[in-house]
Amino acid sequence: MVAAATAMSLRVSVAVPVVSSLILAIVLGVVVRNVGALPPRVAVGTRWATKRLLRAGVVLLGLQLSVPEVLALRPGELVTILVTVVVTFLGTRWVGAQIGASRALSLLVATGFAICGASAVAAMSAVIRPDGANGKATGGGTTAEETTEDDVATAIAMVTLFGAVTLFALPLAQGAAGLDDHQMGVWIGASVHEVAQVVAAASAVSTAALTVAVVVKLGRVVLLAPLVAAVGALERRRAVVGDVAGGTGDGSRTSRPPVVPLFVVGFLAMVVVRSVGLLPAAVLDAAAIATTLLLAGAMFGLGTGVHVATLARTGGRALALGAASTTIAVTVSLAGIRLLT
Repeated sequence: MVAAATAMSLRVSVAVPVVSSLILAIVLGVVVRNVGALPPRVAVGTRWATKRLLRAGVVLLGLQLSVPEVLALRPGELVTILVTVVVTFLGTRWVGAQIGASRALSLLVATGFAICGASAVAAMSAVIRPDGANGKATGGGTTAEETTEDDVATAIAMVTLFGAVTLFALPLAQGAAGLDDHQMGVWIGASVHEVAQVVAAASAVSTAALTVAVVVKLGRVVLLAPLVAAVGALERRRAVVGDVAGGTGDGSRTSRPPVVPLFVVGFLAMVVVRSVGLLPAAVLDAAAIATTLLLAGAMFGLGTGVHVATLARTGGRALALGAASTTIAVTVSLAGIRLLT
């Protein structure tokens, strides 16, 4: 079922390039789950495969990143990327706390909007330790694992919605913003969420804008590994504190996230391999296809764990959080362009 869903998502994405195959895959998973088309036996296998596909896809994602290409950007542009990512992540987390969004949702939205959309959301979900971990009920009979799956789907839905908004809005705002095509490429690359959305938005401006936008976007993706590693370390510390508060002492009854997840190490290793030029173009092209297949399969699996009723209950806060995060990213990156480039 995962293979069929992945193939379908890719075919539709090829026909409609603006729509990411990853987004299509998770939507298909949500539909399959909520119309009752997922037999229990298949659900168990899908859940098992999802984590493995996700980690393998994130590792291969590193082969799409070349550090020298990112470092070729102007110093002011590099600072703009870094500041935008940091402020968007921290600002989204703060807004989430103010409006009462769940801790997991605010972390996932912050990561997806600050880094690279659905892929970043999925990567961060692998290290988050939700409240009520180990399958304990969080209220209304819903387990922590199910809550996290719903949060993942909600965060990716927000990536789709607000990414589409910026995809159309930013090119139209070029005149009002007073930016040339190069600056527009920086603005789009630093603030639009999904890679496919960045390509579509920058293509509407010019070829020059597209080239810059893709490199700037890759600059944001490079920051995925350190961000996930940092949150993973904080989650491990949180697990230890929770053990002490819960009286377990050594944490024997709590599953702790690793300090640096193995798939993050693999991601960094692949970035190094790509950056030193060890692999020919044909291998990199094949790896890019494999990455899309793996991540699309993982997204379908995540989608099958989603309960639409739960999403409906949290929709208002998620929309507010997505709107705030998008505003932060767009505003901070524009300010960086004007002040630093």
